[in-house]
Amino acid sequence: MTFKSPQEFDTMTDLRMQIDEIDRALVRLLALRQKHIDRAAEIKPAAGLPARIESRVEDVVAKVRAAAEVEGFEPETAAAMWRLMIESMIAREDRAMTTTPQPNQGAKT
Repeated sequence: MTFKSPQEFDTMTDLRMQIDEIDRALVRLLALRQKHIDRAAEIKPAAGLPARIESRVEDVVAKVRAAAEVEGFEPETAAAMWRLMIESMIAREDRAMTTTPQPNQGAKT
């Protein structure tokens, strides 16, 4: 979807309508990101990886800061938002990884 420039709006009603559209688009993208995290929770155990990989967290935040800078979005705000999201998604991933039966788990010997 394409969005108009904020300068193209003359009324708060029209501006707010587009803000609402942007919010819905962001939620769709975040839901897609969450689905990717859910898949990571399925893949990581077989790879012997934990939910939290600190180097990956820092890499993601650094990339977000850089992208924010390019896009004219406050890098500190972007980093704080992503850290909050990452923490929530790591917790979700960890819950999924601890409740998902592992191979041979529960097998009778």
